[in-house]
Amino acid sequence: MASALLLLVAAVIALAAGHGAAFDPNPLQDFCVADNTSKVRVNGIPCKDPATVTPDDFLFSGVYRAGAGTVSRRHGFTALPVQIPGLNTLGALHVRVDVAPGAVFPPHYHPRASETAVVLGGAVYFGFVSSYPDNKVYAKVLQKGDVFAVPQGLLHFLYNNGTEPASLYASLSSQNPGLVLLADALFGSGLPDDLLAKAFLTDVDTAHRIGEKFRA
Repeated sequence: MASALLLLVAAVIALAAGHGAAFDPNPLQDFCVADNTSKVRVNGIPCKDPATVTPDDFLFSGVYRAGAGTVSRRHGFTALPVQIPGLNTLGALHVRVDVAPGAVFPPHYHPRASETAVVLGGAVYFGFVSSYPDNKVYAKVLQKGDVFAVPQGLLHFLYNNGTEPASLYASLSSQNPGLVLLADALFGSGLPDDLLAKAFLTDVDTAHRIGEKFRA
């Protein structure tokens, strides 16, 4: 009886191992160009028919244009996603960021991606903060041609404390890295003022007045 039970356990383990070996986390084709017209929902975007793929599916024109993309008037930066359909499912996203003199891309983090940024022009104070309890700042003033890396999920920021516009090209390790702007998430989400006052060691009136700026 005992031997039969051991054989059964061994068979279950072998079966599970076989299924595990069959799992392939890597793409199973050369590319999966995004079909943005599809209504199918998958972990990514469904693939176009390879017969309809062209070189333009791997091209993005316009990275040279300063100030293009989504504008943050509150903070003084613009962000231009570099949309390349041929990168679908490959775990990559690229963005051009322009920051006006005296402006910031405020403290934020990407829950699903690390980031590497190269300075295209100007100079910026760029860095990240390690996790609790150290909370150590790792930052440098970056010049044109410098590259800086941010580990996944860590709070980071950039500040153009110079007199000239600055631009960066950032590469992230996820097709959908997520973006959490810390101040917006805390003060613009509707969290109770008394909770925020306790968290920031201040009074309720101050927390409320800060929150009003984000909810305006």
